Amino acid sequence: MATLADVAKKANVSKMTVSRVINHPDQVSDELKQLVYHAMEELEYVPNYAARALVQNRTQVVKFLILEEIDTVEPYYMNLLTGISRELDKYSYSLQLVTQKSKNIGAYDGLIITGMRDSEVEKVMAGLEKPVIAYGENRRDVDAIDVDNRLGAELATTHVYDVGFRHIIFFGINLIEEEFMRSRLTGYSEVMKRNGLMEESYFMKNSSRVAEKTALDILDKATEPVAIICASDRMAVGVVRAANSLNMKFGETIAVTGFDGVFLDRISSPKITTVRSPVIEMGETSAQMLLKKINENGAKQGSTLFPPKLIVRGSTVAGKE
Repeated sequence: MATLADVAKKANVSKMTVSRVINHPDQVSDELKQLVYHAMEELEYVPNYAARALVQNRTQVVKFLILEEIDTVEPYYMNLLTGISRELDKYSYSLQLVTQKSKNIGAYDGLIITGMRDSEVEKVMAGLEKPVIAYGENRRDVDAIDVDNRLGAELATTHVYDVGFRHIIFFGINLIEEEFMRSRLTGYSEVMKRNGLMEESYFMKNSSRVAEKTALDILDKATEPVAIICASDRMAVGVVRAANSLNMKFGETIAVTGFDGVFLDRISSPKITTVRSPVIEMGETSAQMLLKKINENGAKQGSTLFPPKLIVRGSTVAGKE
């Protein structure tokens, strides 16, 4: 079996450097890490994480707490969990899914929380002694990872303006007090003000049926082309159904955009122009940030916002797939 010294010799670095790459990768340059990882792979070297865990009094367990409903037809969380587990696997960490009631049951080294509402922060964080990372923007100074929600809504609103729409409506989720929704509304509002347009916003449950009913009421009375910026792909699916039932022409009399871009945007007809979040990469970074926080004894990590990408499809441009 290959040893740490063998890896060091193969990579032409010191044993201390190899140890640092394994135990504190955040302290090593990407170039050095790749050099050592390549040597480890060639020699089939497997670090003894179990021994390290005993020495450092670690469990090698990270918990993941979801504080919102999960819909089985939308694989958003499957993408997120893929990213988290992919990163944790590099350091022989196991991932446990837990509920609010079970989050403190059993030993663990750190916790990733998603769906934490601003009003729930104190309750959720109460009694937590291990490092925590939030998946989602917040105003309570909790270290966090999220997509740039403001920029995403700005990209979508600018797009429908550029293709000729002037009556532009925002469909938001009825969580306006939450930071991510405030950010998306802000992105929409900034574009509307910049172009001297009147804002029009509706907030509702994140449901395709609710969005469809609301859109039908609005579109049935419309006397000019309408664009609807949706805060989720789920809502956009409902708006597309409403427009189809009224025989509206996408890209001409109606334009619809969504947000997330992980599945529902591709099963709609036409496919939905959406703001895509790099969910797998965000999951990987959530795990990286938490492991770094664990290694630094809970030191503050701050927040990271990932730039979204606008994917243009047939729901806003005629002839697009």
